[in-house]
Amino acid sequence: MNWDDIRIFLAVARSGQILGAAKRLDLNHATVSRRIASLEETLNAKLFRRLTTGSELTPAGERFLERAEHMEAELIVARADIAGEGGEVSGTVRIGAPDGFGVAFLAARLGALAARHPELVVQLVPVPRSFSLSRREADIAITVERPAEGRLVAGKLVDYTLGLYASRVYVEEMGMPRAPAELSRHRLVGYVPDLTFSPSLDYAAEFASDWNARFEISSSLGQAEAVRSGAGIGILHTFIARAMPDLVHVPAVKPIRRAYWLVYHESVRPLRRIQAVAAFIGEAVERERALFA
Repeated sequence: MNWDDIRIFLAVARSGQILGAAKRLDLNHATVSRRIASLEETLNAKLFRRLTTGSELTPAGERFLERAEHMEAELIVARADIAGEGGEVSGTVRIGAPDGFGVAFLAARLGALAARHPELVVQLVPVPRSFSLSRREADIAITVERPAEGRLVAGKLVDYTLGLYASRVYVEEMGMPRAPAELSRHRLVGYVPDLTFSPSLDYAAEFASDWNARFEISSSLGQAEAVRSGAGIGILHTFIARAMPDLVHVPAVKPIRRAYWLVYHESVRPLRRIQAVAAFIGEAVERERALFA
């Protein structure tokens, strides 16, 4: 069995499209289709259903995916073992993170990681979405929930809080609400409910049963900037709001607690670059743990 065929199979399975896999592998569409057909012939099984929207794994494809990922993991371990412990940490590591943590905390600290490992390339993707580690959309993900399934390594980074905030200008104009019932008389800034990528981020009801935001933004940093501009009262990350001196805490509702987790796929555990980046993030959070309290 040809390893290149298995590598191409993994790319198609993870992207869900032959064209997407071809672009990722820098191959042409016909070559990818031909190699998948060759692998199916070798295995005497249909691995994908061709749909108008892409390629979907068949039951046989699902079973083979598990085997192929084990093969990939063994190859990663073998390469890491042969490479040994000598030399610089090198290669590329992509970090997927919520925009609040990724931009407001991590981005400003990654320069130290680059200085520590000059041959390492770090890609930070700080967007409000979930990342599939099995599809290799990221090497390391910062999540707001511990993953419940999959061959993933997960460790809790830190608890953080979210509370109500408003600009000083807004409070001077509209007054300071002191109880949840008073929030209905104020302009509210919130998130776009159907774009929340985790149930733990759909928290408005914990602040008010009738939270009716007149301004909804899918980005936590966007919400902070809107509140800062005087658009209304919003639910903000405490560690972000503290860095904005023109914001004041609104005591109508107590802050709520959530957590960040650092997660990566089990197959990349042996890689020195993964361990180096994961350790750096953990150290950075630990040094400034009080920031998130």
